[in-house]
Amino acid sequence: AATKLASAEKLMYFCTDQLGLEQDFEQKQMPDGKLPVDGFLLCVDVSRGMNRNFDEQLKFVSNLYNQLAKTKKPVVVVLTKCDEGVERYIRDAHAFALGKKNLQVVETSARSNVNVELAFSTLVQLVDKSRGKAKIIPYFEALKQQSQQIAAAKDKYEWLVSRIVKSHHEVWANVSRKMQPAPEYQDYVYLEGTSKAKKLFLQHVQRLKQEHIERRRKLYLAKLPQALDALVPDLDEIDHLSRAKAEKLLEAKPDFLKWFVVLEETPWDAGGHVDNVDNERIPFDLLETPAAEQLYEQHLEKLRDERKRAEMRRAFRQNLESSPFVTPGKPWEEARSFIMNEDFYLWLEEPVYMEIYGKHQKQLIDKAKEDFQELLLEYSELFYELELDAKPSKEKMGVIQEVLGEEQRFKALQKLQAERDALILKHIHFVYHPTKETCPSCAGCVDARVEQLLGSRFIRQHRNPLADPNVDRINLVILGKDGLARELANEIRALCTSDDKYVIEGKMYELALRPIEGNVRLPVNAFQTPTFQPHGCLCLYNSKESLSYVVESIEKSRECAVGRRDNHAAQLPLTLILVNKRGGGGDGGGETLQSLIQQGQQIASKLQCVFLDPASAGIGYGRNINEKQIGQVLKGLLDAKRNLNLVVGSTSALKDGADAADLRVAVCLMCGDPAGADEVLLPILQAQPCRPAPGGGAAVL
Repeated sequence: AATKLASAEKLMYFCTDQLGLEQDFEQKQMPDGKLPVDGFLLCVDVSRGMNRNFDEQLKFVSNLYNQLAKTKKPVVVVLTKCDEGVERYIRDAHAFALGKKNLQVVETSARSNVNVELAFSTLVQLVDKSRGKAKIIPYFEALKQQSQQIAAAKDKYEWLVSRIVKSHHEVWANVSRKMQPAPEYQDYVYLEGTSKAKKLFLQHVQRLKQEHIERRRKLYLAKLPQALDALVPDLDEIDHLSRAKAEKLLEAKPDFLKWFVVLEETPWDAGGHVDNVDNERIPFDLLETPAAEQLYEQHLEKLRDERKRAEMRRAFRQNLESSPFVTPGKPWEEARSFIMNEDFYLWLEEPVYMEIYGKHQKQLIDKAKEDFQELLLEYSELFYELELDAKPSKEKMGVIQEVLGEEQRFKALQKLQAERDALILKHIHFVYHPTKETCPSCAGCVDARVEQLLGSRFIRQHRNPLADPNVDRINLVILGKDGLARELANEIRALCTSDDKYVIEGKMYELALRPIEGNVRLPVNAFQTPTFQPHGCLCLYNSKESLSYVVESIEKSRECAVGRRDNHAAQLPLTLILVNKRGGGGDGGGETLQSLIQQGQQIASKLQCVFLDPASAGIGYGRNINEKQIGQVLKGLLDAKRNLNLVVGSTSALKDGADAADLRVAVCLMCGDPAGADEVLLPILQAQPCRPAPGGGAAVL
C-alpha cells in the first residue's frame, strides 16, 4: 500500500513470458529508480480455485482495502477471470464494494481481453478528474460487444485472404508479408493475434485444395463412362466378371493407357498427379471409390438395357412381318392397336416403333408395286385398245379395275389407290412408248444397262466448259385452284418414268413438280423454297374465279420476289392454260368458252406470258392438255433456262479472255444454231473488246 516506490535500474514493465529472454524485448527502466503511486487496482479472482476459500479471500481483500484507503489514493476493484467466474463470488464481491464509499467494480477477463482497458481507464479518470467519466459495462455485455467486433474483423480478414490467396500452394510467410499493410490484417491480428490469423489462412488453403481435388474428381468421373464405352462395349465380356477381374480385363486392353494412369503414390488425391492439369487420364485407383463403382454398375445396366431394346426392336419387326393386319399403305394409327403390347411400350418410345414401322411399310409398298407391275404385264391385252396419246376414260378405267379387282396383287394397294392409278397410267404410257425411259424395270432395263456400260468404257472427246451442271433438271410450278394443279401434276407424272424423268427431243430430263392451290404468301405455298428453284410456271384456269386466283397469286409472288430483290423469281416464265377438270362435260356453251378464251388472252397480255387455249391446240373443251402440249411447254422453259445460262456463261468467258471464235463455238454447242449464236453474241462483242487474231490480224468473229 506504499505510495512511493524506489527501485533503481529496475524495468518498468516485465512479464513471466520474458524470463530468460529479457534482452530480446524493449528495455524501459524506472526514471531515477523512483516511482510515485497515483492509484490502485485491487484485483479479486472470482474463479473457483483449488483448496481456496473465497470467504477467506474476501476477508483478506477487505483488510487490504482498509490499508489502501488510508493512502487517500483512488482504488478500483477488478474482478478477474470472469470467463470462469462463479456467480456467487461475483455477487459477494459487488456486495463488498457497495459497502464502501464510491468504490467502483470492473468485471474483466484477461484471456478474452474483455474490459481490461476499461479497468485502467476507470482508474485514470479517478486520478485525473478532468477526463470524462468512463462507462462501466458488465462482463457479459462487454463480451458480446467484443465477440461482435472480433466477428466483423474476422469477416474482413477472411475476405482479404480470399482475395490474395488463389492457389493452395501459397505459404504463410509470403502471404503474411503481402497482407501486413492492409488494415483488415492489422485489426484482426490486434484483436486475436498472429497465430489465429495464420490458422484462418491455413484453413483457406486447405479449402482451396479440397475444391481443386473435387474439380479433378468430377473431371475423372465424367470421363469414366467414355472410357468404359471405349474399352468394354460388349456386355458378354464383362457381365459375368467380378469387380477385380473386370479391372484386370481393363488393364489388358490395348488402349488402357490412353484412358487410365497407374500411380505409384496412392490414393490419387494425395500425390502430385492431382496438380498435373495437362494429364487428364483417370487414376486407376479411383475405380475403388464408391462413385466410380456406381458408374461401373450404370455402365453394366446401360449395356443390358441396350441389349433389351435391341431385342424389342427385333421382336417388333418380327411382329410386323407375321401380322396379317399390316398391309401396304395402312397408317400407323390403324395398325398400332393390333401390333403393340405392354412390353414394347416398357422398353422403347413410340417414335422408335413408328420409324421401324415406316421402313417396314416402305418395303411392303415397294414389293406390292413390283407385284402389281407384274400383274399389269400379265394383263397387257387390256391396254391395246386405247387411243394413242390419250388417257383412258372413266369407263375404261372401270373396266380395267373390274378385271384386275379380284387379283390379290391389285387388292394389296387398296389403301394406295392414287399410286395404283398412277402405275396404271404409267403402264399405259409404256405400252405406246416402249423406251428405256418409260420401262417399268427402271434401272434394270437392258437398253439402259447397255448404254451405261458403253458410257463407262468410252470417254467423250468433247465437253462444253460452259455447260450448267443443273441443265438436266426442270423445276415446274403448277398453279390452279380447286384441284386443277394436283390433277395436271398427276397426269404429267403418269407420263414420266418411274424415277420422275421426262424425255424432250430424245433427251431425258429430271422433272420436279410443285402444285400450288392456296395462298402463295404462306411458306407452304411459296413458289420458291430452299430446295426448289422454279424455272417456270403453268397457270391453269377453267372459270372466272380460277382465273382471278391465278392473277392474284402471280402478282403476290412477284411482289414477294421484288421485296427479296430476286430478279429471277420476278421474271419467271409463265404459261396460261385454259383447261377443265377431269370428268367435266364438253357441253359448255360456245359463248362461255369464247368469253374464257378472251379473258385469258387479255390476262396473258397483261402478265406478258404465253396463252394456250383448246382451239389453238386442236382439242375440244372439256379435255386437259395432251402430252404434245406438255412437251412444247417444257421445251419452251428449257430454252429460256438455256438462254439465261448462255448470258452468264458468255460474260464469264469474255472476262476470262476467251477469243470470239472460242466463244462462238461454245454458244453453238449450247443452242445448236450458228445464226442464233451470232444474234446473242453480236451485242455482247460490240460492248466488249475482242482479242486480236494470231499474227496481228483482225479480230475473229
